[in-house]
Amino acid sequence: MAETRPVVVELFTSQGCSSCPPADAFLHELSKRDDVIALALHVDYWDYIGWKDSFAKPAFTSRQKAYAKAGGRRSVYTPQLIIGGQDHVVGTHEENAAALIQQHALIDTGVQLQAKRDSAGLITVRAQAQEGVVGPLVVYVVRYAPSEAVEITRGENAGNTITYTNVVTDWSAVGEWDLSAPLMLQATVEGDAPGVVLLQHKGIGPILAAARIR
Repeated sequence: MAETRPVVVELFTSQGCSSCPPADAFLHELSKRDDVIALALHVDYWDYIGWKDSFAKPAFTSRQKAYAKAGGRRSVYTPQLIIGGQDHVVGTHEENAAALIQQHALIDTGVQLQAKRDSAGLITVRAQAQEGVVGPLVVYVVRYAPSEAVEITRGENAGNTITYTNVVTDWSAVGEWDLSAPLMLQATVEGDAPGVVLLQHKGIGPILAAARIR
């Protein structure tokens, strides 16, 4: 079984962004904490300035834009941290980010989550919600590479070799929970890469629960 109440921190970043390496390093420090699930989502909208990000996916850019729309913001930027699927802060503003993480850690979302993976790659997800919790919630399985070093030869970070932490490789919805009954679902994943299960309000809202799977 896995813990149920870590705070999810998403860093929207790019290999082609000169302002991003300090935020990438900060995410590495956050990844060492048991009470934080730190995830790096690489976006593709800086690829035109001379270096194509090898981890970028259009889906991650779309996710960041959806956060901006939900928050009433007209534009997106890097580096940006999204905390708990709700609050945003510049990725290099470490003190502000730490304060938001602490605030989210104290929130009782009313949702309990357990996730485990067997030797065949079958993930079993169980969850229950207290009365009054509003759904529906989307069940996501996120896979990531713990550490990847990249030698960048062009663009704003040319000449640097940067090590990236918890690089998201796949972000998939595997189900939806209307909260009318306790949740139990299963999903099969390939490979042995680590990952997490997230329960997030449909339509890019707050993340109410998260659990690591290894």
